[in-house]
Amino acid sequence: MFQKILIANRGEIACRVIKTARKMGIRTVAVYSDADRNALHVKMADEAVHIGPPPANQSYIVIDKIMDAIRQTGAQAVHPGYGFLSENRKFAEALEREGVVFIGPPSGAIEAMGDKITSKKIAQEAGVSTVPGYMGLIADADEAVRISNQIGYPVMIKASAGGGGKGMRIAWTDQEAREGFQSSKNEAAASFGDDRIFIEKFVTQPRHIEIQVLADSHGNCVYLHERECSIQRRNQKVIEEAPSPFLDPATRKAMGKQACALAKAVGYTSAGTVEFIVDGARNFYFLEMNTRLQVEHPVTELITGVDLVEQMIRVADGQALPFAQSDLTINGWAMESRLYAEDPYRNFLPSIGRLTRYLPPAETATPTHVVRNDTGVYEGGEISMFYDPMIAKLCTWAPTRAQAIAGMRQALDEFQVEGIGHNLPFLSAVMDHPKFVAGDITTAFIAEEYPEGFLGATLPDDQLARIAAAAAAMHRVAEIRRARISGRLDNHERHVGEHWVVSLAGQDHPVRITADRQGSTVEMEGRKLRVESGWLPGQSLARLSVDGEPLVMKVDRLPSGLRLRTGGADLKCHVRRPRAAELARLMPEKLPPDTSKFLLCPMPGLVVRIDVAPGDEVQEGQALATVEAMKMENILRAERKAVVKSVNAAPGESLKVDDVIIEFE
Repeated sequence: MFQKILIANRGEIACRVIKTARKMGIRTVAVYSDADRNALHVKMADEAVHIGPPPANQSYIVIDKIMDAIRQTGAQAVHPGYGFLSENRKFAEALEREGVVFIGPPSGAIEAMGDKITSKKIAQEAGVSTVPGYMGLIADADEAVRISNQIGYPVMIKASAGGGGKGMRIAWTDQEAREGFQSSKNEAAASFGDDRIFIEKFVTQPRHIEIQVLADSHGNCVYLHERECSIQRRNQKVIEEAPSPFLDPATRKAMGKQACALAKAVGYTSAGTVEFIVDGARNFYFLEMNTRLQVEHPVTELITGVDLVEQMIRVADGQALPFAQSDLTINGWAMESRLYAEDPYRNFLPSIGRLTRYLPPAETATPTHVVRNDTGVYEGGEISMFYDPMIAKLCTWAPTRAQAIAGMRQALDEFQVEGIGHNLPFLSAVMDHPKFVAGDITTAFIAEEYPEGFLGATLPDDQLARIAAAAAAMHRVAEIRRARISGRLDNHERHVGEHWVVSLAGQDHPVRITADRQGSTVEMEGRKLRVESGWLPGQSLARLSVDGEPLVMKVDRLPSGLRLRTGGADLKCHVRRPRAAELARLMPEKLPPDTSKFLLCPMPGLVVRIDVAPGDEVQEGQALATVEAMKMENILRAERKAVVKSVNAAPGESLKVDDVIIEFE
């Protein structure tokens, strides 16, 4: 077995590999850029080597710099993680020439399967059904439009060497095909150093279901069942689960056999994933094969009990798989929520900055409940604009799907992140969405259920009543605590009353609170709610019980009232005396400033292109500028017809949130 391995990656996946290597008694080497000097994976590894400036194309994907780090440290093998150089044939060949083991498939399999165009041809030859498309290389935008019309809209424009949602666009018109082709080429060149593009038919109402395979060099290949990855945004997975709530045993077996047949056809070894599109009748079509460890691999580990990283290392060491297909049964259900540094209230645009608070839920493992958090950050660390916005992968496991969702719901409510925009509220809202709970999902779920973007969850009246009761009880605890503060005047004891008004979600709820040593009874609107809590004023997380049901809320004190976050809702709550509540209703609301005459930068990023000039008349939907952040290009469009007064930014300029790019007359 190897004595030392180098991890040619960063963030949570580097930390994930280090954990398994440590368990196996293998020393680890981390590599880092200037931006990652204080990163968690650097702190966790036994050794660390600096490899250059922050941009990935000057550090993490420069093969020569990784090879130099290997020579400096004497690492015997390299785990590439996902992204970066994980599917780069030239990197695998460079390692082979150096006599260093690549913890992944042979370079020939990477070349065959890592290239989406070649892999589709091989799949067709192997008898695997594929999505209709154009397999050749596309020279320019005009050819992209012509091919798109031949296939028939909608089409998917993809980077041949792509992955992780990078270099992918859906086009419904000639204009979108033209714009999408150029953006996909730019993203592919920046992320993978390969700007080749192909086009295929976009299957409407699809499910994205993938099969995990594992093969060794002794001719053994097994599939570790499937993962449902249909909850996607901008072609990037957000929530995954295993198994799929849609597949039946016959379809699962057929997909697994095809996945293994494809792997054997190219002499595949190590872990890999075969991705399929599955329609409503359970017809499945091969999309691509990822010749690496997938981001969402933890859900497979949770339902099978197999450590995929460990098996990758053992296969690379020449060992045979320790199990057969018949040994791999499905045990329970697992969920994964990807926590991104993206603001859901600003159309999921990237957010960067310092994590002023980062407190994940406690990781637990019992026979009926598992909470696992794969992360690469820590409280006080920086989220950089140079890399993928993923902060953590929160996973839960339970015997049934409903229990796994319930566990995820509570874990998300307990997860505390401050200092940046993040998608925790959105993830919580999905867990309560009736379609998701029923398993009635497609890759269009987010676009269909949140067509105007995510504006916060709307909680049912019964849940709001429980929150109002909890807020009243919490306020009374705080008032009693304040009443006992020393320094009062003699004979002037303050009494905390029983009658209050809770203002929540635009409604006033008159309440009467009585308390005993075990908790409080809140009478409101003809019902009594029993609130029990160990919460103390100043604590940022409240774990309560309302009528015997758990309620977890993040609590922040505002200048007047409380900010309560639970179930994807972000609520301002005020608990006042009846007279104070009456007067508060007379106070005017402060209106936000008018920004309709400006195009503001929606996220921190780099200006790639300005498409207009002063004096230009623009139409609704017209492209105005392109801003790149976290390896993704974002085209900013006009919301209405207008005339450009001035352009305040130029290509190559770095902007902050709400910096003015264009002013209109």
